[in-house]
Amino acid sequence: MLRSMKLTNYAKQHGISYKTAWRWFRAGKLPGFQMDTGTIIVNGPAPATVVKAKVAIYARVSSTENKGNLDSQAQRLTDYCAAKGYQVALTVKEIASGVNDTRPKLLKLLTDPSVTLIVVEHKDRLTRFGFNYITELLRMQGRQIEVINLAENGKEDLVQDFVSIVTSFCARLYGQRRAKRKTERIIAELQREESNHPSETE
Repeated sequence: MLRSMKLTNYAKQHGISYKTAWRWFRAGKLPGFQMDTGTIIVNGPAPATVVKAKVAIYARVSSTENKGNLDSQAQRLTDYCAAKGYQVALTVKEIASGVNDTRPKLLKLLTDPSVTLIVVEHKDRLTRFGFNYITELLRMQGRQIEVINLAENGKEDLVQDFVSIVTSFCARLYGQRRAKRKTERIIAELQREESNHPSETE
């Protein structure tokens, strides 16, 4: 026969945090009641449906020129997971444009059902477009994406991704060789604009 105990004691016995035990109680997964003093009394076992998440971190930059940032980005993700108490099972680092929808490492990660939590630094590190579609599809599988910083990621990699889009459209209109020349002219123009109009934060 199970004996009643305080939620704090229950958490210690089962090797979980008080916050996790409280969340189970609030969700109705732990039978019990709350006294007038605020103390929570429970008498049930840990929910059998609770499965430890398999956590993966995903870091991306658009070009090899930013490889140094790729490593530091991955390190920031690792530090974040450590602070949250996540045990990282998989670290994925990829050099590719955010508008590229055929990234092999990301596709492998998204199609691995054993990975239940994917942690990224910014939304655009995962993808420039369609982020909500991806999160909704994963949610239907009982999986999720956690974004560390919901603020916009500034200009980092933005020009490179923009160039990828322009190159793709130019290639359709003019062919690969002419597309390359037009893209090079666009890059040069963007660089001139940037040098003539530096950002306010610089």
